[in-house]
Amino acid sequence: MEDTRKDEGLKSLGAPSRYATDYAPEVLETFENKHQENDYWVRFNCPEFTTLCPITGQPDFAEIIISYIPAKRMVESKSLKLYLFSFRNHGDFHEDCVNIIMKDLIRLMEPKYIEVTGLFTPRGGISIHPYANYGIPGTKYERLAEQRMALH
Repeated sequence: MEDTRKDEGLKSLGAPSRYATDYAPEVLETFENKHQENDYWVRFNCPEFTTLCPITGQPDFAEIIISYIPAKRMVESKSLKLYLFSFRNHGDFHEDCVNIIMKDLIRLMEPKYIEVTGLFTPRGGISIHPYANYGIPGTKYERLAEQRMALH
C-alpha cells in the first residue's frame, strides 16, 4: 500500500522545523487513519517537555505521555513535536498543560479515546503527575475512560 501522507497537505513533514515562540495549537496537523475499522493504541512519549510557571516564570520540566485510540484522523508526529515545544515559553500550571494538550488533540482529531499524563519533575520536594482522559460520550470509549480514571 502506497503511503499518501505527503498528498494530504501536511506542511511540517519534510520541511525545515520552525519553532513557535509561544503556545501554538495551529501547528498541529492530521492525516487519515488507514485502519479505522480497528481499535489500536498510538502512544507518544515526550521526555523533554518544558513550560514556565505562570507565577515565578521558572521553567518546569516533565515527561508528557499521550495515548489514544484513533478514529478517522491521526496527529502527525512532527507537528505534535512542534506543538509541544511551543509550551516552552508559555506559562501554565501543570494540570492546565495536561488538560490543554488533551483538549487541543480532541478538537484536532476527534479520537475514540485519549489520555494525557504529565510526569513533572519535583519542585520544592514535590512531584505533580496530572492525568486527564476522554472517551466519546455514549460509547464503550466513555466507559473505558471511566474505568481508567477510577483505576488511576
